[in-house]
Amino acid sequence: MGTPAEQALELKNKGNGAIAKKDWAAAVDLYTEAIELDPTALYYSNRAHAHIKMETYGLAIMDATKAIELDPGYVKAYYRRAIGLMAIVKNKEALKDFKTVCRKVPNDKDARQKMLECEKIVRQTEFLRAIEQGDPPSAAEGLNLDVMVVESDYDGVRLEKEMTLEFIEDMIERFKTGKKIHKKYAYQIVLKAKEIFYAEPTMPEVTIVEGKKMTVCGDTHGQYFDLLEIFNRNGYPSETHAYLFNGDFVDRGSWSTEIAFLLFSYKWLYPNNFFINRGNHETDDMNRVYGFEGECKAKYNERVFKLFSESFSALPLATLIGAKYLVLHGGLFSDDKINLDDIRKLNRHARKQPGQEGLMMEMLWTDPQTLPGRGPSKRGVGLQFGPDITKAFCERNGLEAIIRSHEVRMGGYEVEHDGRCITVFSAPNYVDTSGNKGAYINIGPDYKLQHNVFDAVEHPPIKAMAYAQSPLMSMM
Repeated sequence: MGTPAEQALELKNKGNGAIAKKDWAAAVDLYTEAIELDPTALYYSNRAHAHIKMETYGLAIMDATKAIELDPGYVKAYYRRAIGLMAIVKNKEALKDFKTVCRKVPNDKDARQKMLECEKIVRQTEFLRAIEQGDPPSAAEGLNLDVMVVESDYDGVRLEKEMTLEFIEDMIERFKTGKKIHKKYAYQIVLKAKEIFYAEPTMPEVTIVEGKKMTVCGDTHGQYFDLLEIFNRNGYPSETHAYLFNGDFVDRGSWSTEIAFLLFSYKWLYPNNFFINRGNHETDDMNRVYGFEGECKAKYNERVFKLFSESFSALPLATLIGAKYLVLHGGLFSDDKINLDDIRKLNRHARKQPGQEGLMMEMLWTDPQTLPGRGPSKRGVGLQFGPDITKAFCERNGLEAIIRSHEVRMGGYEVEHDGRCITVFSAPNYVDTSGNKGAYINIGPDYKLQHNVFDAVEHPPIKAMAYAQSPLMSMM
């Protein structure tokens, strides 16, 4: 058997093997066993690395911190904590750790580059905060679409005053071949969608009548070709086929603008039969880190990003289907007293970005856990809620279940909390590495849930995170 230290070393080596195979969950389990036998800085730091790969950044930060407590000179732990902190947009704290790494290993070019990139983000954030005085003027100010000319050599279908199915079908094909839409049309689509979103309640309430159905999709994260696979398998949006996209349709994948324009165009065409909830990635700080801002600037311009930012702030935060299912991106709340009326009354227009606390943040960020009660967030933002929390919330509000997204599920979806909490994730082979299935849920007039699973499809050779400008890029 060997000594506990020898057994722990063997488990650590197996954990490293799991990392090589990209089996992050197995690596976490193996490092955990090693820690139980011999709690060293190395094993905690290695587990932090696995948690970063699983995007459980809160757990990664805790492990890296424990490693530093055990060995204040362990450089990798500072580096991994910095990566975790940047992932949840705590850039000032991340910068301190990057500086520590550079001080301890001054010749590490990679660490120095990441420190400089982090420093740049901190400066930019502080500059933007310094010039903020109330609500800044809209990016639409001074934008006169009536005088904007679409050149005669533009080879796509023209968009006039109303959205048409012909325009959408042409746009779908343009995007498949790497073409863009004219910037006038880009402005038109985002501005019109923002107007529609703004007029909607914080929680739209929909019913499904005979002859119609609704499809609920989870995160699509810029995976345009996988989105088209959903439509090709399940049917395109129409007057009889409603869709609800439950947040996180941008960032990470490198076709986020294409997805956003397509979803917004469908919203314009079918305003009462196509719905979009806000996710935690429809926010400025996440868009700066995970690629959507960079993609907008690369494919269009900064104004397009700013208009999208304004439209994201107008998005509803939840949708109630048939008074039976509450659909929201993250999950439930820190306060047992919160009910559907609190969501209805929430003025989402008063606070454009969710911040690090409050009801809006919790709706976008929280996750379920298997243990009862509530626990600290594995992400480092929000919290986790147990099956008893879900049961009590559903019973108080007359709900059958909550439907949420926000997390990869290897099978595409998961039913947990005794059937009261359903997670649906619609980005198969997430960031081209995870190997997971995608899923979507069909709901008919009987309000029964039909889970559908699908595989990723091929896409052009552009990597995920291609437009991200962040030290996180090298961690993907």
